[in-house]
Amino acid sequence: MLFHGFYNHGHIGDIMLARCNEGKTFSYDKYDDLVVLKDKKDKVIGYNLLNASKYLGEINDGLIKFSDAQIEAFNQLLNKYELEPVVLDKTPRFIVGEIISMCDHPDSDHLHICQVDLKDTKTQIVCGAPNVEAGQRVVVATVGAVMPSGLIIKPSKLRKVDSNGMICSARELGLPNAPQVRGILVLDKDKYDIGDSFF
Repeated sequence: MLFHGFYNHGHIGDIMLARCNEGKTFSYDKYDDLVVLKDKKDKVIGYNLLNASKYLGEINDGLIKFSDAQIEAFNQLLNKYELEPVVLDKTPRFIVGEIISMCDHPDSDHLHICQVDLKDTKTQIVCGAPNVEAGQRVVVATVGAVMPSGLIIKPSKLRKVDSNGMICSARELGLPNAPQVRGILVLDKDKYDIGDSFF
């Protein structure tokens, strides 16, 4: 089962948040420090591991850069409770994109509907940042991304308009010295190519 994990000791504590599948948590099973999250069909969609550093050692903040030893330790824990082992999902979730067009949301005075080129695909994202403009190169948290706040990016509707991802600010990405103001992070086109992983 493919998975990716997130950790932010300062905001959440010593807890690893891991996702395997999309969906809303409907129920959970708890085995000591391991919480298994399930959807309404009883399918495993993720894990929360309490006291994570006790099992995995030192963990980086943000999207976890798992070592082979950490994956093995987590799988040993899953095996202890007869749960399916996991394999690290290396699909980038924070992609460099370019806003190819933008229009005002018909039912809002501050939201904008953006068409965003991610190289291999194009997607629509509703964005409320005051500085968003067509032609900008930006960081897109794609569906399935886990933000530093713990927010999981899912397909949604904002005032009845589909939105598939989030155009991110430096603060939302947890970047060091990020300005504490509203507004997306605009990237230098000479340094970042469309479709590349931001991190």
